[in-house]
Amino acid sequence: MRVIGRYAARAAITFCLLLGTGWLSLVVWFHLPTWAGLNAIATGCVVCLCLLALGPRRWRAVRPARWGASVCALVILAGWASLHPSNDRHWAPDVARVLRATVSGNKVHLTNVRDFRWTGDETADEVWVTRDYDLDHIVAVDLALSYWMGPAIAHTLVSFEFDDGRHLVFSSEIRREEGESFSALGGFVRRFESVLVAAEEGDILRVRTNFRGETMHLYRLRMPPEARRALFLGYLEQAAELERKPRFYNTLTSNCTTVVFDLMRRISPGLPVDPRILLSGYLDRYAFDEQGLVPGFSFKALRDRGDITQRARAAGNAEDFSRLIRVGVPGMNGIRHDH
Repeated sequence: MRVIGRYAARAAITFCLLLGTGWLSLVVWFHLPTWAGLNAIATGCVVCLCLLALGPRRWRAVRPARWGASVCALVILAGWASLHPSNDRHWAPDVARVLRATVSGNKVHLTNVRDFRWTGDETADEVWVTRDYDLDHIVAVDLALSYWMGPAIAHTLVSFEFDDGRHLVFSSEIRREEGESFSALGGFVRRFESVLVAAEEGDILRVRTNFRGETMHLYRLRMPPEARRALFLGYLEQAAELERKPRFYNTLTSNCTTVVFDLMRRISPGLPVDPRILLSGYLDRYAFDEQGLVPGFSFKALRDRGDITQRARAAGNAEDFSRLIRVGVPGMNGIRHDH
């Protein structure tokens, strides 16, 4: 048993060191300049040095490699720790502005609501608008999951419906700089800041289904009026906090799904932590199991009939985009039970 325990401990230590090597490599790759392949060369050197340091003791180069790897790790860690988030960079157009809100009783005045007219996955006629809402007139809240990388990973969006037929979507996203592309790996090493986007459905849902080729499912959430109001105000608080104190996006702990979960947990503290919070593609099943989706339907019916991808593509830039994508979705347009 001692031998087994010793080997198990060595395996665990080796695994942790390999994870550390991978993380150090990501820091170097994403934060050193790409000029002349500097980041690639430096990353290769870090990996080789760390792997050599993990070699057997009988290798003559192992001891100096371990010292070198330790110094290298400390330097990289110090550089990473010195990184600070900012609101002042040359941002990509779709995340260039921050949402601002003025709340007076039930009345909410929003500036910098996005209403882009997309012409491609990265090109659009840029339109930013102001909107006024009455919190007493929120009639429903919908959950949208947009699948962009397999069945386990989806982007989470929340849409509020008002009794005049308007919809407003909140989406926690990375704040890309001009010409920068999203990377889930970069999200582990402080590569991107976070931003909260408020947008019209014809902008933020349509660009994902119609131009980025993503599959989207829409679900009506089971929420009483006071919870809808609290969630809406929670998003506004989040936007104000990000403007006051910017923070980094983190692929694991501060992403589009964990933000929603944290806000929902303020409203319902008993919500359990679940692996499906991280595997966001299964968030719909989690919501179903916690009785958070509209009742009276099987999960299969909710998922199959909530697939709005083709309806969104057919709707194009129609003025009644929001109505067209909801045709046949359980809990919407008068559909109240499974059949």
